Amino acid sequence: MLKLQANTTAHNSALENDVLLTLSKNSNMPHVLREKMAYFLADEENIPKGFSAYLTYSEDVFKAASRLSNLFLLPADLSYLAEGDIVRIATNGKVHSLFRKNSNHNTMLLTERCNHYCLMCSQPPKEVNDDWLMDEALELMELIPRETQNIGFSGGEPTLYGDRFIELIQKAKLFLPNTAIDVLSNGRAFKDVSFVKKLASINHSDLVLGIPIYSDDPERHNFIVQSQNAFDETIQGIINLKKYRQKVEIRVVLHKQSIDRLPNLCEYITRNLVFVDHVALMGLEMTGFTRANLDQLWIDPIEYKDTLSEAVAILNAYGIRNSVYNHQLCVINEDVRSNYVKSISDWKNEYVKECDGCTQRNSCGGFFSSSKQYRYSDHITPYS
Repeated sequence: MLKLQANTTAHNSALENDVLLTLSKNSNMPHVLREKMAYFLADEENIPKGFSAYLTYSEDVFKAASRLSNLFLLPADLSYLAEGDIVRIATNGKVHSLFRKNSNHNTMLLTERCNHYCLMCSQPPKEVNDDWLMDEALELMELIPRETQNIGFSGGEPTLYGDRFIELIQKAKLFLPNTAIDVLSNGRAFKDVSFVKKLASINHSDLVLGIPIYSDDPERHNFIVQSQNAFDETIQGIINLKKYRQKVEIRVVLHKQSIDRLPNLCEYITRNLVFVDHVALMGLEMTGFTRANLDQLWIDPIEYKDTLSEAVAILNAYGIRNSVYNHQLCVINEDVRSNYVKSISDWKNEYVKECDGCTQRNSCGGFFSSSKQYRYSDHITPYS
């Protein structure tokens, strides 16, 4: 698991505000670009001028280059940072990793506010004014390399920003026209057709709205998300999005409250939402509210492997693209292997001791790092 933020030792910090900077090792970088960059300092000689900050992992270099302003000694926890990555350096010296150039798992948290209170929420909602997260995301769009293949936006609920959410998608298209965008949303804001029209008018070529449905039974879905009328508004939102040709992925987290009716939900999708672009059947992440509600949620994946096979077969029979995320190969049936995806974000992906020596380890998605601390299947068995 990668640590995405850490305290540093700062010298002569003159930062009046938090800054977003791209990391560079290029001492010949044009001066006009250096203001938005931090330079990796390997030695104390031939230090290029004009960079907004200087970073080093070496205590000797840190001491020798003490004449520099905005010099930061990075801890080993951030040793993965590389050229082209983007960080936020706070006025207190804390460094936050915001974008990693060589990763396919760059997702920006836009808000911790939400109008759901899901039993298994991995990012428990907070009633706070965190508009600065949207400000930061808008600034990031100008810094992220144009060749980036994909980025994600999540929350909380990103659409609570209303027109500012639309502004973010517009800016993403302007600065990253060839970058795929995945947005995690509960979909309820899209019950408003005028809001959908604004989004559709951007005409983004590769925007996907990932929207959860946890049951074909409205009351069961509403219970899981802890919000009245959620099911009806979500379904209306999906229908509106597809009416205006927006890409929609239905996301289903599998746990004790959702698994019993999973085949029924898949049948519901084939009858009523056959036009969606993808369905993701996802394992449970052991973080956030999941820990507090573990008794209500936890079921060993080995216990529902046949139910998962049935669900995949239903979706396959109707030609609906679907994938199995966040599972281990040894706890699913062979008939869903063609739908299996190694999906857990690299910064929170680990393996347990039972995986040692497994011949399928490179193909297996492994575990969320939180699973090692709290709960995972009792049936993890290495392939030989």
